[in-house]
Amino acid sequence: MTALVCIPTYDEAPTIRAIVQRTLAAVPDAHILIADDDSPDGTGAIADGLARADARVHVLHRAGKQGLGAAYLAAFAWGSARGYDVLVEMDADGSHRPEQLPALLAALETHDVAIGSRWVPGGSVHGWPLPRRLISRAGSLYARIALGIDEHDATSGFRAYRADAIRAIGPQAIASEGYSFQIELLWKAVLAGLRIAEVPITFTDRQLGQSKMSTRIVLEAIARVTRWGVAGLPTRRRRAVARRVRIAAPVVSHV
Repeated sequence: MTALVCIPTYDEAPTIRAIVQRTLAAVPDAHILIADDDSPDGTGAIADGLARADARVHVLHRAGKQGLGAAYLAAFAWGSARGYDVLVEMDADGSHRPEQLPALLAALETHDVAIGSRWVPGGSVHGWPLPRRLISRAGSLYARIALGIDEHDATSGFRAYRADAIRAIGPQAIASEGYSFQIELLWKAVLAGLRIAEVPITFTDRQLGQSKMSTRIVLEAIARVTRWGVAGLPTRRRRAVARRVRIAAPVVSHV
């Protein structure tokens, strides 16, 4: 399968060279698409230089800061139009280890979506203070309860999708950003009946540059997940009733 690693950037000049080099070393057959939102620090120009030096690197220049979700959707559309079989989400700051990308790609041999998970056995987080860990775990737990999903790391941004899985999700209907973007993609994958694997990863907090996380993004995620959960209650209740009916129905033997 041909894989496109989508890396959105905004002011990632200190990190983008190293992450591209590590990714190409870890998965030499993959291509990389840097989706830059007109970074003031010159990330786009650095990306252009990387693309000129290696045909496996591509750059998508976007007009101004439009958000993480919009960047990924544009990158998915770019990759789908060019026939890539696998589309990967990965941060530019080094928090996602490219060396663990082969494990995500291997999971797609039997699944449609592979999530790099911090909160399953074997997963871990380095460099986060306790409050940040609690916020992340609580966010995933709330999403599991509100949306009725089984996955432990609903907000992970290190993922691999089969291209046909993205088409099944229907990216044109996704309007979320940040945490809620990742949750919505996962929720829509569950609703579409896709096979989802969680692959343990080691997440390391960024060493260079500045985090894009904000209180607004967290509050947006809580509000959206609550709305989705409430709207989906009737469907989940119908499914639960149907399961109980199937379980309670007597087994009839025909001789």
